[in-house]
Amino acid sequence: MEAFRISLSVVVLLLGICYLSMAAIDDQKKTYIVHMAKSKMPASYEHHSVWYDSSLKSVSDSAEMLYTYNNAIHGFSTRLTAEEAQLLENQPGILSVLPELRYELHTTRTPEFLGLDRNADAFPESNAASDVIVGVLDTGVWPESKSYDDTGFGPIPASWKGACETGTNFTTSNCNRKLIGARYFAKGYEATLGPIDETKESKSPRDDDGHGTHTSTTAAGSVVAGASLFGFAPGTARGMATHARVAAYKVCWVGGCFSSDILAAIDKAIEDNVNVLSMSLGGGMSDYYRDSVAIGSFAAMEKGILISCSAGNAGPSSFSLSNVAPWITTVGAGTLDRDFPAYASLGNGQNYSGVSLYRGNSLPASPLPFVYAGNASNATNGNLCMMGTLTPDKVAGKIVLCERGVNARVQKGAVVKAAGGLGMVLANTAANGEELVADAHLLPTTAVGQKAGDAIKSYLFSDPNPTVQIIFQGTKVGIQPSPVVAAFSSRGPNSITAEVLKPDIIAPGVNILAGWSGGIGPTGLATDNRRVAFNIISGTSMSCPHVSGLAALLKAAHPEWSPAAIRSALMTTAYTAYKNGKKILDSSTGKPSSPFDHGAGHVDPVSALNPGLVYDLTADDYLNFLCALNYTSSQITSLARRPFHCDASKKSSVTNLNYPSFAVVFHSGSTVVKHTRTLTNVGPAGTYKLLISSETPSVKISVEPESLSFNELNEKKPYTVTFSTSGSVAPNANGFARLEWSDGKHTVGSPISYSWE
Repeated sequence: MEAFRISLSVVVLLLGICYLSMAAIDDQKKTYIVHMAKSKMPASYEHHSVWYDSSLKSVSDSAEMLYTYNNAIHGFSTRLTAEEAQLLENQPGILSVLPELRYELHTTRTPEFLGLDRNADAFPESNAASDVIVGVLDTGVWPESKSYDDTGFGPIPASWKGACETGTNFTTSNCNRKLIGARYFAKGYEATLGPIDETKESKSPRDDDGHGTHTSTTAAGSVVAGASLFGFAPGTARGMATHARVAAYKVCWVGGCFSSDILAAIDKAIEDNVNVLSMSLGGGMSDYYRDSVAIGSFAAMEKGILISCSAGNAGPSSFSLSNVAPWITTVGAGTLDRDFPAYASLGNGQNYSGVSLYRGNSLPASPLPFVYAGNASNATNGNLCMMGTLTPDKVAGKIVLCERGVNARVQKGAVVKAAGGLGMVLANTAANGEELVADAHLLPTTAVGQKAGDAIKSYLFSDPNPTVQIIFQGTKVGIQPSPVVAAFSSRGPNSITAEVLKPDIIAPGVNILAGWSGGIGPTGLATDNRRVAFNIISGTSMSCPHVSGLAALLKAAHPEWSPAAIRSALMTTAYTAYKNGKKILDSSTGKPSSPFDHGAGHVDPVSALNPGLVYDLTADDYLNFLCALNYTSSQITSLARRPFHCDASKKSSVTNLNYPSFAVVFHSGSTVVKHTRTLTNVGPAGTYKLLISSETPSVKISVEPESLSFNELNEKKPYTVTFSTSGSVAPNANGFARLEWSDGKHTVGSPISYSWE
């Protein structure tokens, strides 16, 4: 499987390298995150930190705290043996001792594509917009990027409590009125992998990788005229919320992103008073009380901070999502209406369309000899163009057809170049289908879909003297259909709680132009000596900050809205069909996508500004949801950071969570499922009528009442939906429908998914 199936090769490098040979690693000890019940602190301790220290010392004389957490959780992280961790967990007042997890990292055209350029007047340009602070947990920041220009910005908001930390190649003067904060967190990383090698990366907020600069400038970059990558995607680059402030929290390093560091960064971001948290990273699929991103995000949500996370790049497989906690906004990826065509013109007269961001020395005008990598290698996987697998004698002076998979796409080109090849045709396999992701290759390259790849291979195998030309066509806009769900975008159903539909939404995540680090080339390869101010990359890492920035715009326009209300506005106004009425397609199949692929649909920020009604949620609503999941009191307390007792007299149900979407699960033997919801009026008075559209005749839907009238702002009205099915549906089947409320001006839409277990 191609490494995380995203175009950002640097992320592959970032995640794939692990310094396991370091002498500093103590094989006996691991990092643990210790959750404490602060309310259980004995009266003899004057401060919780003294209690934490005493608890730790009771099981280990040598262990030291890496971090003490005050906001994201109550507790600390430390290095312990498995026996010490068990002893500690058995002590009074300790909720859990959880092993640390390693997490992975998962624009000129975008504002136009989302309609922000035509509707700029709809969004307030008041001081409120510049009071919103977007915190980004990632690989840091390249402060010299023009996307952090603070020209025209007023004083830093009085609410800001953060700092600009110094370190390798970074001083306080690197921050300004746009980039108002920058911190780094490496104690957890260093405890596991040894000291950071400062000859390879900066022990500071500086971004030597590019990913963090790209995500933060996508969310809230300033307007930069004349931006492009080697002339591709030319125009004015701008983030979604150009007037918002940026605070960077560096938690990801060459060896990955460690949960003790992530929790420490969320802890500080809460203290610093950010309004939105953007995290383009994810780990495995753990229960919420074991997932540090989910735990820290709960505390942030409770403080009014919206958390936007990437869904992951493990698509198109089902059940491939990460970051599925219902208090997190989970973002999948779609395409833009922009492409970078490059054709493979074969010696038999056939032309096949692909994409490329190559800009460098041209190939000869005449056709060149063409060879299949599998026939130019002694390795069994020679077709993949892995390091050291190509035979120079068979490759020199030729164009090579390589196939996608295992190693990074741009690295395949570097392998071809090192073996003396002049160019590359990169062919998709069944895993990627027809999805085309452009890269700034090191040699002339076009990437083609599976069908074209199969046809080209057929030509290579049948013609005794095959030749090819690669013809580059620059930038084309207005590509239709768009958006299309990206094949790499992770899919539902939700493997942790099937009754919560995820992803929530999709946003642009393919071939996105945004700011880049001056410390690395656009491919992220060590051999790439080119330096660019902007780069074009793909992944749900790119779609997540789009939603983070749009959430900042909504927060500026509606400062009183909760994180749940902002997410609801984005979800219920999202669209699921093109202007011609046909459904948004899935690029992995070429067929219409489903709510398991696109969630509520593709984000429409202009409509989200005035959604009419919202589905709101409080922290206690989420805690009652955890009660319905039969979480223990200690598991709930570790998330709530306070005692919370499930009301035994009220039977909590996961179907009562006031979510803007419906995931209906028919368990074995059940034929009727009820969901209750409450809508809050955030628009003018009006009467909303019901509309149901269904693709699944085997399920009958009834709603009570079928009409909701609102007379004043913030008025709430409940309704109940009953889903009834016949008993004849096969297990593991799925189905879909849609529920909408409309007053003629506003449409409040909710996707419905069905699963039979």
